[in-house]
Amino acid sequence: MWTAEQKRALVLAACEPGVSVAEIARRADLRASQIYRWRRQMSRSVPSFAAVTVTPEPPDRPGTCDAVVVEFGGAVVRIAAGVSPALVTAVIGALAR
Repeated sequence: MWTAEQKRALVLAACEPGVSVAEIARRADLRASQIYRWRRQMSRSVPSFAAVTVTPEPPDRPGTCDAVVVEFGGAVVRIAAGVSPALVTAVIGALAR
């Protein structure tokens, strides 16, 4: 029996760029379909589930301010510091549709 934490760790490992789900499954003595099933279950139970990569901006870039930059499905959204979490959730939710 796999714990929720173990399932989450395997799903996150399988979401890494360039990673083979089949290889992750093989190492865990699972079938790849099981990891895909867990991923579907997690995405239904946690609507905001997504792999995130954080990359720092160069400090000398002109015209920047404290912000979060989200690239999602070809769209780029810059969310300024201090914006309410509700607004951020609404914007990301709109992009996900």
